[in-house]
Amino acid sequence: MSHKENYLSELNPAQREAVLCTEGPVLIVAGAGSGKTRVLIYRMIHLVQGKNLNPANILGVTFTNRAAEEMKTRIRKSLGALAERIWISTFHSTCAQILRQEIHQLGYSRNFVIYDEEDSLSLIKRVMKDKAIDEKTAPPKWARSRIEIIKRDLIEINDELIEQEGNRFKVLAEIYKAYQQRLRLSNALDFEDLLLLTLNLFEQKPEVLERYQDRFQYIMVDEYQDTNYVQYLLVRQLAKKYQNLCVVGDEDQSIYRWRGANIENILNFTEDFPNAKVIKLEQNYRSTKRVIDSASKVISHNTKRIPKTLWTQNPLGEKIQIIICQDEREEAERVVENLLRLCSAGYKYKDIAVFYRTHSQSRVVEDGLRSREIPYQIFGGLRFYERKEIKDILAYLKLLINEDDSVSLLRVINNPPRGIGPATIEQLTKIAQNYNKSLFQAILIALNYPDTPERAKQSLKEFLTIIEHLKAQWQKGISLKELLELVMEKTGYEEELIQEQTIDAEARLSNLEELVNAVKEYETKEPKPSLEGFLEKSALFQDIDRFSEKGLITLMTLHSAKGLEFPVVFIIGLDEGMLPHLRALEEGDEDELEEERRLFYVGMTRAKQRLFLFRADSRAVRGARLYSEPSRFLEELPEEHIQFSGLRKKAKMKIPFKPEWESEEQEIELDDEEQGVWDNELELSWKKGLKVKHPTFGQGVIERVEGNEEKIKLVVKFKNAGRKKLLAKYAKLEILE
Repeated sequence: MSHKENYLSELNPAQREAVLCTEGPVLIVAGAGSGKTRVLIYRMIHLVQGKNLNPANILGVTFTNRAAEEMKTRIRKSLGALAERIWISTFHSTCAQILRQEIHQLGYSRNFVIYDEEDSLSLIKRVMKDKAIDEKTAPPKWARSRIEIIKRDLIEINDELIEQEGNRFKVLAEIYKAYQQRLRLSNALDFEDLLLLTLNLFEQKPEVLERYQDRFQYIMVDEYQDTNYVQYLLVRQLAKKYQNLCVVGDEDQSIYRWRGANIENILNFTEDFPNAKVIKLEQNYRSTKRVIDSASKVISHNTKRIPKTLWTQNPLGEKIQIIICQDEREEAERVVENLLRLCSAGYKYKDIAVFYRTHSQSRVVEDGLRSREIPYQIFGGLRFYERKEIKDILAYLKLLINEDDSVSLLRVINNPPRGIGPATIEQLTKIAQNYNKSLFQAILIALNYPDTPERAKQSLKEFLTIIEHLKAQWQKGISLKELLELVMEKTGYEEELIQEQTIDAEARLSNLEELVNAVKEYETKEPKPSLEGFLEKSALFQDIDRFSEKGLITLMTLHSAKGLEFPVVFIIGLDEGMLPHLRALEEGDEDELEEERRLFYVGMTRAKQRLFLFRADSRAVRGARLYSEPSRFLEELPEEHIQFSGLRKKAKMKIPFKPEWESEEQEIELDDEEQGVWDNELELSWKKGLKVKHPTFGQGVIERVEGNEEKIKLVVKFKNAGRKKLLAKYAKLEILE
C-alpha cells in the first residue's frame, strides 16, 4: 500500500473528500470532535506528496501557537525536512514575520518591538499622566479596550464621530492620538498593530501583496469562525489571486464575540465565494452518544448556524448528571464529593476538569478542594511571560534590539535600584517631549545638561554602560542562553533576589531559571534562532500554549476550555444570570444569548465520557444573596439523556423546571437562613413600588416582596443592574422615599 493510500485509508468519507478537494475555495464545517486537525494536516501532506506542490507555497493559519506546533510536529513525521518550508503560524505571528521583512516600507524600522497588553496599558497611563487626564474620566483599562476596538473594527476617528459620541470619546481620541505617536516614537507595535499594519501594507503596496499572493498559493485557515474584521480582510487579500482558500470552522463554537470575532465570516463564506465547495464533518470521535445528542439538541435552538447532524459510533455512555444545590457552598461540596467518587472508581485527577462562566466562581470550589487536600491547577491565571521578573528581564533584552523602546526603558532604568529616581525620570520625560526624542535619546541629552545633578549623571552613565556592554556581547554572537544569563548577572537583578532571601525571591529565581530553559528550548527547536524571534514568541504566547496534564484537577473558564478535552467534565453555575450571563439577559440581545448557548455547547462537547451539570438556588454576589431560576439551557436537554442526583432530603422545595416536571418535588436541605413561611406576609417597611438604593447595584424599585420577618426576599428592578432577588436582611438597602 502506498503512503498516499495509507493516510487516506485512515479517513472517513467526508474527511477524505476534504483532503482531496484542494482547488478553489472550500468551507469545511467541522463539528466538535470531528477530527479537523487531522484533516488539515493530511491536506497539507497531500498537497506536497500527492500534488507535488512546493511546500513553501502553503500557508496554514491557526489561532494558537499550540495548534501550530502540533501541526508542524505531525507533518514533520511524514514530510521530514520539507515540513519546515510550510508556513504554519497564528495570525499575529504571520503578520509579525511579514512586517519584520517589509515594515520599512511604512516608515518603521525592522527592529520594532511588540507591546503586550501590560506594556500597552503602561504607555496609556504615561500618556494620561503627561496630559493630566483624570483616570476617573477615562480609566486606562477602558481606554485600552476602546483603542483595541477602534483598530480591529477599522473605526475612523473624525470630528463627526467625536461630536456624536460625546465628551468622553473626545478624551479617548486625544489619548489615542498621543498613544499612537508614542508607539511610533518607540518603534513599537501593539497586538492590533501587527494585523492592521500588515493590512495597510497590502493596501498601500500592491507589489508587496502580489509577492505574498504568489508565495501563498494555497491557504488554510483554522477556526475561521473566530476571525475578526481585519483578519477577514487579510485572508481575502491574500487569497484573491489564486482563490485556493480552505477555511475550517464550526459556527456552533464561535464564542469570542466580545473580542471582535464575527460569526458572519463563516456564515457568509459562500456569499464571498459563490463557487465554494462546502464539506461537513459530522462524525464525532470524542464523546459518548448521550453527550453528543444532548449538546446537539441544545445548540439546535440557535438560529445563526449551518445545519448539521453530529453523530458518533462511540458507546451510549452514562446519563448526564444534573445536580441542584441550595447555594454555592453546597455546589462546591457536590463537586468534591463526585470527583472523589469518580477517582475511587478509577479515574485520575488529570481526567477531571471543572468549568465555570466567570473566574470569580472558582473560589468556593478551590476552598472545597483545599479542605480535602486535593491538588488542582487553575488554567488561565497569570501567564508565565506576564510575571514581573520575566517582564523585567525581557525588557532588558528588548532594549538591546530597540533602544527607543520607552516602556521597556522605564521598567528597568532603576530596576534593580541604581539611584535614578522619579525626579530624574521626570526630567528625562520633559527632555524627550521638548526635543521629540525617545527616552533613551533624552538620557544622552541629559548627560550634557548643566541642570542634571552630577549624582544622576553618574547613575545614568552606569546604566548606559550596562546596556552597551550587553549589546556588545550580543553582537559578538553569543548564544541566547548565554546572553540571558549575562543580563541577569551584569544588571545585578539576579544578585538582588539572592540577597533578599525570602520565599517570594526564591520563587522569582525559580521562574528565571525556567526562562533560561525556555530560551534553551527555543534555540534547540528553531532552525534560525534569534533574539527578535524569541521576543516575538514570548509576546505572542497564549494560555493554551502552556497547558499540560500535571496529574491535577483542572479549573478553568468555559472560554479557556475551547480546544481541550477531558474524560470527565463538571460545569457549575447553570443558573439564569450566570449561564446565560446576566449581561445577555439584560440587554435582550438575541445574538448575545446565542453566544451564551454556544459557550455551554463548547463546555459540553469537551467531555469524552462523563458530564456533570451543577446549579445553585442562590448565590452570594457582592455581599447580597441572589436567587435565580435554573438555566434555560437545562430545559433544552433531552429528558432521556439526563438524571437528577445528589440532593439531600430535609425541607421540600419545588425546583422550577420544565412544565411537565413541576409535579416532581426535588428535596434539598435548607439552613436557618432559608427556612420560613412563604405566605407573602409583608414587613411594614418593605412594599411594592418602594424606591431603594443598593451600595453596589444603585437605585431601583421593589417589584415584589416574599416571605416574612427575617426571611423576607425582595425582587428589585435596578436602573443599571437589572432585576435582582435579594434577602432583605442582608441586602443593605437604603429607602429613598
